[in-house]
Amino acid sequence: MTQQHLFGELSLILGELQAVSTDEATVRELAQLRREVETGAFGALPSVTARALELTHAWWSDSSLRGDSAPSGREAAICAELWEFAVSTGLVEER
Repeated sequence: MTQQHLFGELSLILGELQAVSTDEATVRELAQLRREVETGAFGALPSVTARALELTHAWWSDSSLRGDSAPSGREAAICAELWEFAVSTGLVEER
């Protein structure tokens, strides 16, 4: 997998998360992460990916604390896609 492919795939996943998020602060943060992916250096990808995963984890935790239902099937699928991409490309270590 080329570096350009990694940049493109991560940007695409972040864009999908941005599209399904209903929280404006989350949308802004995802947009910022996307900009960092699209304009940053390859060495920044692990950090950006880790921050995106933390954001999705907080998204799920916050919705649980508020008593909201879990994110929809589409939201859950995109979160899972981000996790699988991050682990399979070595951008984060599986814990």
